[in-house]
Amino acid sequence: MARKPMMAGNWKMNNAIGEAVVLTQEISNNWWKDWEDKVDVVICPPFVDLKPVKTVLEFDKTKIFVGAQNVYWEEAGAFTGEVSVPMIRECGCDYCIVGHSERRGLFGETNEDVNKKVRALLGGRLAPIVCVGESLAVRDEGTTNEYVCAQVKAAFAGVDADDAAKCVVAYEPIWAIGTGRTATPEQAEEVCAAIRAQLAVLFGEETAQAMRILYGGSMNPGNVDALVTEPDIDGGLIGGASLKCDSFIQLVKAVMQ
Repeated sequence: MARKPMMAGNWKMNNAIGEAVVLTQEISNNWWKDWEDKVDVVICPPFVDLKPVKTVLEFDKTKIFVGAQNVYWEEAGAFTGEVSVPMIRECGCDYCIVGHSERRGLFGETNEDVNKKVRALLGGRLAPIVCVGESLAVRDEGTTNEYVCAQVKAAFAGVDADDAAKCVVAYEPIWAIGTGRTATPEQAEEVCAAIRAQLAVLFGEETAQAMRILYGGSMNPGNVDALVTEPDIDGGLIGGASLKCDSFIQLVKAVMQ
C-alpha cells in the first residue's frame, strides 16, 4: 500500500514568536503548491508560536499543517500550566506529538498518560503523533522490539481501528536523539516493521498498512535518503534539522522521491 509520506518538524523549546514567524515564512516561501499531493508537512512549534505560525501559513495559503508538542487530557479545570485539546485546536492544530522521550524522561510521562492524551486528541478530532522508542540500555539488552511494541500496545489501549488509522507513530531511539548518533537504516527498519506488525495485531493488517510510521532519531540531509527508502519508514519526526529552512526543505524533498 502506498502511504503518503510525512515530514514533521519538532521545534522543541526553540524560537520565540518573532523567530517563529521568520522561519515559517522562509519555509512557506520555499514551498511548491504541487507538493501538497505528494507529502504531508507538519510544523510543531512551542505553544506560544502556534497561532502566529498558523497565521503565516493561512495568509500564504500554504498547505502545511500545524501541530502542538504536548497536550493535557482534560478539557478544562484546575490544571495549572497545562493546555487542553480545545485550546490547541482553536490555535489551528491538526496534529499533536504525544509521548516524546523528553516528556517521558524529563517530566515523568507514563504509558498511561500517553494513552489518555491519544484518546483525548482523537475525541477532539486531532491526530496524535505517538512517540515510542528505547534507551541504549534496552537496546544493549536485546529487548528493543518487545519494549517498543509494549509502548505501542499501551498507547493505543481502548482505541478502535477507525481512530487508529488517523494516528501516526514515530519511532525515536532515545540514544540517537540530539546525540548525532543515528540508528542504521537496517536497525530503524527492523523496529518500524515490528511496530507495524504490532499494529496489525491490534487493528488488523489493512489498518496497519495504512498507518504512517516515522523515524525520529537525528534524521538529517546526510542520512535521509537511506532511511526513507526502507519499506516501513514513511518519513521523519525532525528535531534540530527542522530549525533551519534549508535543511528542513531538503528533507521534505527527499521523502517525495
